[in-house]
Amino acid sequence: MVAVAPVAGRWANWAGEHKPPRWIGLLANLALILAVAGSVTGFLYFAEILSSAEVKAAAITVSWLAALAGIVAFAAHWLHGALASRVDVLSQALEASPDPQLIVTGEGRIAYANTAFLDLFPEIAGAPLDRIAAAITDPESRADFDRLRGRAAAGSRAIASLPLRDARGAAAGWFTVAVNPIAGRPGYSFWNIQDITARHEMEAVIRDERNKLVDFLDDAPTGFYSVDAAGRFLFVNRTLARWLGTTPDEIVASSARLHEFLAVPPAEGAAPQDPFGGDGDGAQRGEVVLKSRDGRILHAWIGQSVVGGGADLRTRSVVRDLTPERQMEMALRLSRERFQRFFADAPVGIALIDRYGRLEEANLALGELFETASEKLIGQPLIDFISDAHQRDLAVQLAAAADGPLHTEPLEVRLKGPRDKTAVVFLSRLAGGEGGDGELMLHFIDATEQKHLEVQFAQSQKMQAVGQLAGGVAHDFNNLLTAMIGFCDLLLMRFRPGDPSFADIMQIKQNANRAANLVRQLLAFSRQQTLQPRVLDITEVLQELSHLLRRLIGENIELKLVHGRDLDLVKVDQGQLEQVIINLAVNARDAMTGGGTLRIRTANVIQNAAVRRGHEVMPAGNYVLLEVADTGIGIPRENLARIFEPFFSTKEVGSGTGLGLSTVYGIVRQTGGFVFVDSSTGEGAVFQIFLPRHQSAEAEPVTHADLNEPLAIKDLTGVGTILLVEDEDPVRIFGARALRNKGYKVLEAKSGEAALEVLQSAGEKIDLLITDVVMPRMDGPALIREVREVIPDMKVIFISGYTEDAFRQRLDSDREIHFLPKPFNLKQLATKVKEVISGETVAA
Repeated sequence: MVAVAPVAGRWANWAGEHKPPRWIGLLANLALILAVAGSVTGFLYFAEILSSAEVKAAAITVSWLAALAGIVAFAAHWLHGALASRVDVLSQALEASPDPQLIVTGEGRIAYANTAFLDLFPEIAGAPLDRIAAAITDPESRADFDRLRGRAAAGSRAIASLPLRDARGAAAGWFTVAVNPIAGRPGYSFWNIQDITARHEMEAVIRDERNKLVDFLDDAPTGFYSVDAAGRFLFVNRTLARWLGTTPDEIVASSARLHEFLAVPPAEGAAPQDPFGGDGDGAQRGEVVLKSRDGRILHAWIGQSVVGGGADLRTRSVVRDLTPERQMEMALRLSRERFQRFFADAPVGIALIDRYGRLEEANLALGELFETASEKLIGQPLIDFISDAHQRDLAVQLAAAADGPLHTEPLEVRLKGPRDKTAVVFLSRLAGGEGGDGELMLHFIDATEQKHLEVQFAQSQKMQAVGQLAGGVAHDFNNLLTAMIGFCDLLLMRFRPGDPSFADIMQIKQNANRAANLVRQLLAFSRQQTLQPRVLDITEVLQELSHLLRRLIGENIELKLVHGRDLDLVKVDQGQLEQVIINLAVNARDAMTGGGTLRIRTANVIQNAAVRRGHEVMPAGNYVLLEVADTGIGIPRENLARIFEPFFSTKEVGSGTGLGLSTVYGIVRQTGGFVFVDSSTGEGAVFQIFLPRHQSAEAEPVTHADLNEPLAIKDLTGVGTILLVEDEDPVRIFGARALRNKGYKVLEAKSGEAALEVLQSAGEKIDLLITDVVMPRMDGPALIREVREVIPDMKVIFISGYTEDAFRQRLDSDREIHFLPKPFNLKQLATKVKEVISGETVAA
């Protein structure tokens, strides 16, 4: 038998499966047998062992066959060697290839793998194609490889570029994987893997640079396009397409033509590629008017050149949007016009003078200030319009400004004319540097009204001092009047109405009451009148106020009232609360000149945590919300922090005092509430007022019926022990006698310290403490704090010639403290004491 040894170890199964054909080996073996037989026969023949002629003839035949077999064996041996040599050459060629190469059998096993393949996949076991698939992690590339395997199984050619990883899992690079079927070997396929990493990276760099160039052209601030001889767009960048109201793909795909986007149709016979209506030859540039898909007009400048000719003609065109330039030109023109209007219509006088002090330009305001037509001022010396007392000061500043640096300090001068006017002058230089010949510009601000205001302010300061003096005098007078009225009441108890002394005492009391009215006027003048907070239901207040609000805001503004359900009560001065609502409504009306909606909403709010808004901190608690919202022009963000400042206003001059919102803020804060605002320009304003919920056990609000129809309890006598603390002897003596006459036991103290000693030494329960507010050393509020530490439930009545608010701020929120303003008479004192001790409302 003839066997063929494998050419190399990497041939594996290929050595056994690809040896020379089996018939060549059989033929060689048969020829060998015949050669041996022929040799034996020949030997016998020549040895004359075979004697018969037939046998000899057969021997000769066998000998010839043996010779022929020898020739055949030699030929078979030569053919086998030639085939083995070809296999060896093929193996060496595949091994020398730097590309990984693989031959796979129909069963998916390795028939051949060169060294480069085994270097790329050193640990290959089982099906080699699975090992290649395992080196592909990208799902899309894995799908491409599966397509290759399918084509290979179908006996077709295929190729793909795939990213592969090595045995360690690191990226090996990009490879072109090609598969080809092997003719004559059904199911066999030849796989060639070529490393294209460098080429792939270079293609990526080229692609990235190309994309950058495309992005640059597409997003450049200038338009680019190219059209052919028929005017069809071959290319257009995104910028120009956006200007034309479309996209590059749409323009090119729709075969749009250049002339379709011209706002003015070109002349008949114009070249299709020429946007200017010419013959389209040579370089062209100029302005055109383009029209976008949505009808927008675009003024543009186009510069283009034509390359090629005939069917190959195309343009290289650049488009520049002239809209910004036109807008800048218009803005410049408007700016000049505005400056001219500003100069002419400025509310302050503006003058341009030459170096000799003569007026070159003057606006209308300066003419009004000088009481001369502005055109008649031109050429006149400025100094002629200044009073003699201030001419020298102004002349010195003008001379200094003409020859050197400006003095930035303003100068106050008086003007000539029939009316006494004062102006503040500001100097500035229009052109030229220090020491140059530049014109001087002077601003004249009319300070006449300011001077008047300064005088008025000085007068108001005097009036404020008078008011403070009036308040102090009123307090002292109230003490005197209380004693006078009180002792008159005590005297009247001793006489009958028909007694002559009764009439005299009544005269004294009536004049004392007139004096009390005069004191109340003094307190009103000094804004120290007594407030009257009431327990109110805001819903009822809004209902009563709604008719007035509708008249205030006008018919073009809709008023919406949104009442909260089961709204809690608040304790406020009804007049002040109404003033707050009216101020906010008027403010909203002025913000909605063209009409709108004013919405007033109420609701209960439970604030679980403190809220900080700006510098205000609203503590946690239960509040009643009063919200006033409008749909007006809104408040700019930069003004929100200042709207509650006195005299701050965003309205036109003369349209507001700037006190409306500051009044709202003061009233709300004085009531113990908080006011916040949210707004932005064009979105209206929302004012939120949080008032503390009234904590009184009496849940019913005080209505007008409650005030006008008290309970019919006429008896003012009572029982109980009262401690009366008053530093004014006449007032204390009157109060003690009056209360004793009504059946009460009265303990007296002249000061707060003495009152504490009485409380400590008293052997009986004190039912009521009546104390003055202002006393030497320990005042009334300090006394009450000391007393409450010992007797927390002590009932208290404050008596004072000052307002209730003056001492309420120094006390904690205490519902068991009552107030009786001075001067009071016997009946008022007895009534208040009876109400506080018994808890009943007594008829006046």
